[in-house]
Amino acid sequence: MRTRKDLEELEDKILAVYAMKSKDSAGREHDEPQHDGRTCYQRDRDRVVHSEAFRKLEYKTQVFVIFEGDYYRTRLTHTIEVAQLARTIGRNLRLNEDLIEAIALAHDLGHPPFGHAGEEALDEIVSKGSGKGFNHNLRSFEIVTQFEKKYPNFNGLNLTREVLVGILKHETIYDTPGGAVYRKFKEGPGLEAQVVDIADSLAYLNHDIDDGITSGCINEEDLMESSLWQKAVKKIGVDAKRAQPQIFKYQIVKELIDMQVKDLLTSTDERLKKLAFKSSHEVKLHKESVVGFSTQMALERDALQNMLNEKLYHHWRVERMTTKARRIVKDLFDVYIKNPKQLPYTIYPRQVKFTDAQKHELIGNYIASMTDRFALDEHKRLFDPYQKV
Repeated sequence: MRTRKDLEELEDKILAVYAMKSKDSAGREHDEPQHDGRTCYQRDRDRVVHSEAFRKLEYKTQVFVIFEGDYYRTRLTHTIEVAQLARTIGRNLRLNEDLIEAIALAHDLGHPPFGHAGEEALDEIVSKGSGKGFNHNLRSFEIVTQFEKKYPNFNGLNLTREVLVGILKHETIYDTPGGAVYRKFKEGPGLEAQVVDIADSLAYLNHDIDDGITSGCINEEDLMESSLWQKAVKKIGVDAKRAQPQIFKYQIVKELIDMQVKDLLTSTDERLKKLAFKSSHEVKLHKESVVGFSTQMALERDALQNMLNEKLYHHWRVERMTTKARRIVKDLFDVYIKNPKQLPYTIYPRQVKFTDAQKHELIGNYIASMTDRFALDEHKRLFDPYQKV
């Protein structure tokens, strides 16, 4: 039977010199005894999986709200796909897969209901009252450091510093690092965190195509504008194109991902050889991201992303969903701020005197914690006179 020390020794043997080793972790804010059979990052992963916020991802929007159908991806299925892609990339680069998985599974914990529409609505509302705005990376960080309450001596999950940095400094075209707290962590993200960032962008670009085709909001004619799509069609061959639409769609999305991952691994490996890092600490001090695509692939991905922005994310059906989502979030906020005593006692303790700014922040956090389904039900309870309270 392997012990934790055995696993740590195994990491020394199989991981690259620039990978983050469990035994070299900067540790946790609150000291805890080490586990006999699991590394620190394995424990982090398990704590995230068993958190309330992780379970709620099942009923939070990716692009299509849950009432649109059972097929479409949710935040939970997206998160699992990100973890799978990130581990595959990390394994090939000889990085710490347990650290990668812990960051990947936690990276979207702070998302509010209704995807980016919900986040934008909350940011606009909360910033007017508190001046802080809403950032889901910061919210994810606050969930794992404050709001999850499972231990008697401290709030949060007490994750390792490396996972916290990976959550807080997560960055894609939709994700910006989290505010003032971000600056307290002076080190940059390690390669494991960079892999999660790129896996996130890979997952949503390619799987949004899948969902977009299924919904009918985009079609093959739209996608043929993309040179990357054209290459994928050519690679899968005529037989796949003659197959049933479902098979063709699966094969082409698979090919798109494969092309991008191969380019990513080749380009990143070349950079790593040039930089010749001798430790994970050197990676953290390096100012620029190392994990990335070739210049040509980056351009082709940008063109495909721009096409999706125009044809999918602004399709009239998606616009209706996002407009409705914004309205629901605003309605909920307005009714709570007018009379906060409608909030549960655990959310709004009656014995505490809150400033207006604190009320805005408190209500924003409460709405952010909702699933799509709960927010819809709550909206009915508050605005439909025939609904039970």
